Formats: sequence, C-alpha cells, structure tokens
Amino acid sequence: MTLPPLVRALRPHQWSKNVFVLAAIGFALGDRSLGVDHVEGAIIAVLFAFGAFSLASSSIYVLNDLLDVESDRLHPEKRLRPIAAGELSTGAAKLAAIGCAVGAAVLAVLAGGDPTPVWAILAGYVAINVAYSFGLKRIVLVDVFCIATGFLLRVAVGGAAAGIELSRWLLLCTLFLALFLGLNKRRAEIALLGDAAADHRANLSQYSTGFLDQMISVMAACTIVCYTLYTVDPVTAAKFGEGNRLVWSVPFVVFGLGRYMLLARSGTDTGNPTKVFLGGDRLFALNTLAWLAVVVAVLAGLI
Repeated sequence: MTLPPLVRALRPHQWSKNVFVLAAIGFALGDRSLGVDHVEGAIIAVLFAFGAFSLASSSIYVLNDLLDVESDRLHPEKRLRPIAAGELSTGAAKLAAIGCAVGAAVLAVLAGGDPTPVWAILAGYVAINVAYSFGLKRIVLVDVFCIATGFLLRVAVGGAAAGIELSRWLLLCTLFLALFLGLNKRRAEIALLGDAAADHRANLSQYSTGFLDQMISVMAACTIVCYTLYTVDPVTAAKFGEGNRLVWSVPFVVFGLGRYMLLARSGTDTGNPTKVFLGGDRLFALNTLAWLAVVVAVLAGLI
C-alpha cells in the first residue's frame, strides 16, 4: 500500500533512528538503585522525548527536501520524494514542517528533564540540523559530525528525560557508532552516483573511497573500544550487577560492525542504514537480536 505524499514526506520509517532515545528505558529498568516510582515516571518521560524527537526530525526532513528539491530531482532515488516529484506542494510541506515543530516543542516540555530540560536538548538538535541544512552539509567531515551529534543528543535526551546519568563511555560509543554509519553512507553515495556525485552533493567530490575506508575502520575500532570500556566500567557493574557480565555482548558488537563494513564493500545498498537495521540483511538482523537478547538477559539477572 502506497502512503499519502504528506505522510511519506514526514518519513515516519526514519523514526526508528530515535530508538536511541528509548535506550534510557533499558538503563532505568536495569539500574537497581532506582525505585519503582522513578522508573515508571522515567518511562513516560522518555516516551514523550521520543515523540518530540520524532516530530522534530520529520520537520527537519521536510525542510531539507524543500531546500534540496532541485538537486533531489537529479538523484536516481531522491527524485521520487513527494516534493521533488511534485506530489506535495511547497505550501503544504511548509505547513507540515511548522505543525511538526510545534508538536515537538509541546512534547518536549511535557517530558521535563533532569538535570537538563528536554526542550533545551531538542533546541540544540534543531539548531544543529538547521545549520546543517543551510550550509554545514557542504563542509567535508563537518557534515558527518553534525549527523553523528544528532545521535549523541538522542541518547542524552533519553537520559535527561529519565533523570539518570549516562556513562561517558556510552556517549562516546554512540558518537563513534554514528560517525561509522555516516561515513559508510557517504561511501555508498559515491559508489551509487559515480561521476555525478558532486552534482547531487558538492562536498562528495572532496571525499575519496580510500580516505573513507580508513576513517570507517578507525570509527569501528573506537566504537568497539568504548563499548568494551563501558561494559567493564565499575559504575556499570554497580548499576547492573556484579561481574561485568555485559562484556559478553561485545562479540556481537564486533560481528555487527564487521558485517556492516562487509555489506558496504560488497556493493550492497547501505546508503540507508535504516534498511539494514530493519532487516535488510538477515544475518545482521539475527546478530542484532542476539546482542539484544544478551543485554536483556544481563539486565534481568539471567546471566
């Protein structure tokens, strides 16, 4: 079934990226120092934060499509987007963007936040993305760091909404993982567009596959190191039980990153990380489920 143009322009399938916000629920449930009342309130607040980021991201997607409509029409895939294809008028798109922004602001206020208000983190997220849309996306590496910062803020806003302090290793792990995914996306764009890459995104001509491959490997290593340090951190052990049992989830992280890199180099479409995470590759999906099962088992005290 084909969704209406307005719904497709909002890209609700991309809301899956905001699962990083929901990570705080797992931390709250697993933290044995928190009371039941705190956990229940945290879950509600995090869900509000998830909704706020989802609406805000939809607003930004529409803004990007309005600004990039001409270049999108030259892209083999993006030309099918509702605004570029002429299925959705610019007036309707602008109203949708404004409506989503207002809804996001309301949900952010309802989410509260401790010690940093959710609305303040959301405002930072929107500011970075607006700056990205109006110019930062044209600067090599800065464009990828802007996207990665968005994922970092997603995790941070979940922690603020839940009123829990997140590990510095976990935050760094999130940043490096997002950079890993962003650099892979740039590599896939170059492979897909070839000589026409610069016509779609000017700064793609300044990237090379050799440079991107090196950076991707560095980000993968940084992600593994930071995640491992998080699992063996004494603070993590104190919150989720003795024995640093989360360390048993590390092999699944290593395999997942390796599998993703293999897909990127085999010509498989990894330009859209969401497709891969939602089952675009069966082996990757099974590994992700196995990692999740280990983490849940640790949080539940089964391991």
